[in-house]
Amino acid sequence: MRRSPQGVEVLLCGQMKTPPLWGLPKGTPNPGESLEETARREVTEETGLQVEATRRIGSIRYWFTKGGVKYHKTVHFFLMASRGGSIEDHDPEYDVVRWFPARQALCTLTYKNEVDIVEKALALFEEEGAEREKGPASA
Repeated sequence: MRRSPQGVEVLLCGQMKTPPLWGLPKGTPNPGESLEETARREVTEETGLQVEATRRIGSIRYWFTKGGVKYHKTVHFFLMASRGGSIEDHDPEYDVVRWFPARQALCTLTYKNEVDIVEKALALFEEEGAEREKGPASA
């Protein structure tokens, strides 16, 4: 997520098949990686952005079938801050990586469980912004 002059924006990854699939970056941990390390690596690979995790959002669980085998997957999400890179450098897993205004992102995402994650992320993002605006506490 980021703040722009137009408001809060959410980065989504799209596969332009029929119908199009829009989602959040996610992937599988490499051996020895923490959940946060996996999230940072996958976001960087799939979006082209260099990121830092600022807060844990939550996780989702789902089943999918690949090659006739049924898999159960748990995906852990973190609020990320971009520290560089370019969405033009995303990997070929997605056809397009694009910033959406927050409300439009919620309507664009393909899966309801990812909509729920973005809603939680928006609340955390606004909370972080309010804390920054207050400044340090004084005694």
